[in-house]
Amino acid sequence: MKKNFKIIIEYDGTNFHGWQRQKNARTIQGEIERAINSLTCEKITLTGSGRTDAGVHAFAQTANFHCDSRLSPETLKKGINSLIDKDIVIKECIEVATSFHARFDAKSKIYNYRLLNRKNPAAIYRRYSWFIRKKLDIASMQSAIKHIAGTHDFKSFEGKGSPRAHTVRNIMNVNLEKNDNDHIVFEIEANGFLRFMVRNIIGTLVDVGLGKITSDDFNSILLSKDRNNAGVAAPPRGLFLMDVIYELQ
Repeated sequence: MKKNFKIIIEYDGTNFHGWQRQKNARTIQGEIERAINSLTCEKITLTGSGRTDAGVHAFAQTANFHCDSRLSPETLKKGINSLIDKDIVIKECIEVATSFHARFDAKSKIYNYRLLNRKNPAAIYRRYSWFIRKKLDIASMQSAIKHIAGTHDFKSFEGKGSPRAHTVRNIMNVNLEKNDNDHIVFEIEANGFLRFMVRNIIGTLVDVGLGKITSDDFNSILLSKDRNNAGVAAPPRGLFLMDVIYELQ
């Protein structure tokens, strides 16, 4: 019987065309699959907890694959890391029940989005945040995010091509605060996300922070279920998949 291996992956998505394997583009899934195939001499399929788009990063993406290899999980981890680009790191590899499925067993995911809000742009953080020069009204943005807590229809914040049966999602936790190095960090945990959902929420929140719309306007946009009413999609570079939560984690 094939073994089932669960891996935790960190990656800088800057130079990749997202998670999902593509024929003529460099992707996270494609790079890791090639490394595992080479290491095990098997053609495996890597199943991720979900897709991340081009330019999006992850501290703890979860994936699993089945194979017949006799290599230990630790040896697999070291071997994969030796064969993949340094923009990707396998942080953990363990053997799990054959029934485990990285996508279908996930209970929630946590994303962070980072805005750099100051007069001067950044040299070091430019690949990992959205630079906003004009001062943002943090209190108004914090007021606006209260409207998305709980279960709602997020059709207003859905990107085209979302692979979904419906647009209702449950937001378990949401927070926004400014830290000591001029970064505004937005954190959201939900049972699932629509394509571009977080980036579209952020783009609309920035409109609130700039005084273009109010917190009540933000709620009206949510209730309208019309993407045309929401703000622009925030750039992918500020978005991070922080964790994927499983029942027995």
